[in-house]
Amino acid sequence: MTAEAAVEPIQVDHDVVGDLNIDDGESIIDVESLYGSTQSVTASIFEYRDVHGRLYQASRTTEYIFPVDEQHLQGYDLAHEYMLILFSNKLYLAPISNPQTILDIGTGTGNWAIDIATEFPSASVIGTDISAVQPTFAPPNVSFQIDDAQLDWTFEPGHFDLIHCRFLYGGIDDWAKLYRQAYTHLKPGGWFQNVEIDIETLSENPKIQNDPDHVFKTWCQLFWAVGDKTGRTMRIGRDGTMERLMKEQGFTEVVHKSYKVPIGAWAKDGKLKQVGLLNWHYIDQSLDGFAVYPMGQVLGWSREEVGELVDRMRRAIRDVRSLSYYTVKVVYGRKPEEGQ
Repeated sequence: MTAEAAVEPIQVDHDVVGDLNIDDGESIIDVESLYGSTQSVTASIFEYRDVHGRLYQASRTTEYIFPVDEQHLQGYDLAHEYMLILFSNKLYLAPISNPQTILDIGTGTGNWAIDIATEFPSASVIGTDISAVQPTFAPPNVSFQIDDAQLDWTFEPGHFDLIHCRFLYGGIDDWAKLYRQAYTHLKPGGWFQNVEIDIETLSENPKIQNDPDHVFKTWCQLFWAVGDKTGRTMRIGRDGTMERLMKEQGFTEVVHKSYKVPIGAWAKDGKLKQVGLLNWHYIDQSLDGFAVYPMGQVLGWSREEVGELVDRMRRAIRDVRSLSYYTVKVVYGRKPEEGQ
């Protein structure tokens, strides 16, 4: 990190180094029932709400605030790709070498479930989600089920070797219950891993980082307010909450990791430059989808006001001097063996 870009460090598992000395012309682009997990899919899950031209799942159980249209789903695919690079092509970090019963909660477009089913062809993989947005083609050892993880799980207790969930912020009412159900449905000795984003956008540029009126500050504060109002917190990735919840539910050998994820190709490290470029594309094309429902339907903003906020945020992340990033938090823990 250059001296002029030095800021108070946060505890992360790697450093991200950028450079404020960037040419003005350099582009960032360059550098039926939903209550049982074994119930069949019916026409009701293909019903969507149209909010200002964006499509949202018309779930009977959870009013999810992010869209499920093609534009937003493409963003999820980009996020999956940058996460693979960030984790050095590992689909999970928990120390289990050959899981044979695997559950992916909130599977979304199903990329993680498909990839892990491919990696472990003898395993049985289930991906659940409230939306039927998964592909019709998948390895024979993976199945997708329409289910809301906030409801009581109908899987057999003690069944899974590995349970995984990622990026569920803003969609869960009771995180303690989610962790508790994961514990119940793991085999003794099984592992649970949760990956979430701390949605506060930070900057390695002190001028931006120390500006209380910058759009980065406004953006996260608005989303925290949305989470508080809906009762589905957007702060799950902050203040050690995930680690605390995992320990409270009885998990042992709990490990917590933090990763600074650049928004844009400004990192000097080659791997992080690639991560940042993919992440920039993901964020840039997803900003409108992130904001339309939370700001418009929850906070009561007009479409024009939402558009102005999105434009400000987009200009900020496209500014090559922003050196912007957010933190990805990973927590995994083990269900003790019987007698431990």
